[in-house]
Amino acid sequence: MDLAYIPSPSTGVIHLGPIPLRGYAFCIIIGVFVAVWLGNRRWIARGGKPGTVADIAVWAVPFGLVGGRLYHVITDYQLYFGEGRNWVDAFKIWEGGLGIWGAIALGAVGAWIGCRLRGIPLPAWADALAPGIALAQACGRWGNWFNQELYGRATDLPWALKISEGPNRVAGTYHPTFLYESLWCVGVALLVIWADRRFKLGHGRAFALYVAAYCVGRGWIEYMRVDEAHHILGVRLNVWTSIVVFLLAVTYLVLSAKLRPGREAIVEPDREPSGGSEPAAEAGSEPATAKAGAASAVKAGSEPEPATAKAGAGAVPKAGSEPAAKADAPKTGADADPKAGATAEEKTTGGDEAAGAKAPEAKKL
Repeated sequence: MDLAYIPSPSTGVIHLGPIPLRGYAFCIIIGVFVAVWLGNRRWIARGGKPGTVADIAVWAVPFGLVGGRLYHVITDYQLYFGEGRNWVDAFKIWEGGLGIWGAIALGAVGAWIGCRLRGIPLPAWADALAPGIALAQACGRWGNWFNQELYGRATDLPWALKISEGPNRVAGTYHPTFLYESLWCVGVALLVIWADRRFKLGHGRAFALYVAAYCVGRGWIEYMRVDEAHHILGVRLNVWTSIVVFLLAVTYLVLSAKLRPGREAIVEPDREPSGGSEPAAEAGSEPATAKAGAASAVKAGSEPEPATAKAGAGAVPKAGSEPAAKADAPKTGADADPKAGATAEEKTTGGDEAAGAKAPEAKKL
């Protein structure tokens, strides 16, 4: 007799009148909201605008759901296209069956479209959303609990999951692999948040760390599952997928750190039109229009300075010339300037031009 175990719900659907409310769908929706909420906070902290994450998620989420379902249907085609199967069941996503690999791959295509429309880099957006995606997976795994699916081998541990009799399942207690993966995803989210703060991850490296860390956990959890799956060389297909994706993520981490170290300085440039207005003046600086007006007023209202005044003010004594004090002193005798003498004589005698002009010639004789 089992003394302790995790009970499974008797049903995964609650009917609100004619409307079925499915636990699996609720877990997916909650996960999306958690991812967008956390991603928005991280995006704003990186310098982005509020609402950008949600705008791009409008593209990423539908693509991700389609990609996740396609991966599941392709890798488990015998559940829908085998003998005695109904291919219409492939579209019943509410009954479970989403492959995270397909969801991330095709979701990235939708995110790329959204980022292109907003003019922002996809790696920066993925870095902001990475821990939120891990938490979304942690929430989504509880949908498997509602559907009593994807459990592990039989066990009598106190935290064993009790499964009831049903189609394609045998009653008993099993490893709650949904719980293991949910807790692992929470740990991955915390790891990415810590590493991002500690090492300032950028250019998609936070997202690559999330992918690598998730693959490590998914590999050992996948070994415990007993649901039907394809095997390659005796190993489950999802284990091989985890190994390949892990190697790709680690390779990207190493190469990106060498080729593009550091973090993006600007994640969301302002693309709003300026409307032709001049840029705002910096704090404490004089407005450009005031400077221009003052300059034009000086040019328009002031008289031009005499050429002699400019020459006198800007003249620089040549090498070997006397000091400026001597040069400014009045000169007499042979050193006197004829023009200066004439000017001085005009002031003293009433402007006798002949006397001022002949004075230098008499000196020569």
